[in-house]
Amino acid sequence: MEIVSYRQDFEARLVELWNRVLWTDTITVHKFRGQALFDDNFDPSLCDVALENDRVGGFILAVKRKFPYMERGLEPERGWISVLFVDPAFQRKGWGTKLLLGAEQKLAALGAKQITYGAYSPNYFFPGVDCGNFPEAKAFFEKRGYRAGEEAYSMKKDLQAYRMSGEGRQKKEEAEQKGYRFINFDYRYALELLEFARTEFGGGWKRNVLISMRNGLAEDAILLALNRAGRIAGFCMRMIDGNPLRFGPIGVAAAERNAGLGGVLLDIMQGEMCRRGLYQLFFLSTDRPGRRFYERHGLSVFRTFTDYRKEL
Repeated sequence: MEIVSYRQDFEARLVELWNRVLWTDTITVHKFRGQALFDDNFDPSLCDVALENDRVGGFILAVKRKFPYMERGLEPERGWISVLFVDPAFQRKGWGTKLLLGAEQKLAALGAKQITYGAYSPNYFFPGVDCGNFPEAKAFFEKRGYRAGEEAYSMKKDLQAYRMSGEGRQKKEEAEQKGYRFINFDYRYALELLEFARTEFGGGWKRNVLISMRNGLAEDAILLALNRAGRIAGFCMRMIDGNPLRFGPIGVAAAERNAGLGGVLLDIMQGEMCRRGLYQLFFLSTDRPGRRFYERHGLSVFRTFTDYRKEL
């Protein structure tokens, strides 16, 4: 086995192996390029391929920021293992360990003091270790000094024959009686929404909104809640990665979180999706309080991820 830096001629073989091993997170060549190779921080020296007689048998993609990410900046003491996998034919032979140790050493040399598996913003493939579908990954990382943190949940809902519940209609009417209005996005709110997303939730949320506007999708993909003064009190959106079924983010201003606006926005969005013939809703990650919120609205968990980190 030899470990070499990624080369373009590995691409097709690498994606084929990815899809065999990471069967829950299959990708296309286009997605691989978009989220890995074309990421601003991609560094071929942090992207290694394990070979056996020119056969691609393992892969690791590590990331260290070279460009600031919103208000997080360069995060100089952080590094990420974005993805790691080994062909089953070569597992339990130390290949994964060699790939991981090599990446850790390179990240440490670049100043990283903490490494996170997955959860690299903005181009993560998954938010952590899927211990349910890949229990061997849990054991692998724990054996090598990674510690489990919080859980994140992927959730979904079938929208066939969706109809807003009586409770949902009542919540909407109560909010409207207090002076709130719910509308599809209009570009006269563009600058206000961008600032709202940044100040209330951070630069990552602003980035999602901005991309939607740049791509001409915002009027179709974003809903606004306006207060009595006509100012934005909350919003929700979908299609942040181009997938029309992907929901989120959703957020309500801290000062406006006593009127059930989040639930109303979610209910309205489900109706909007049905009118467009979109009968499935899903998202990749929420925390435990978020899970409780979504379960009250009929969503269910379909995957659970655990945050794994290591201090160097």
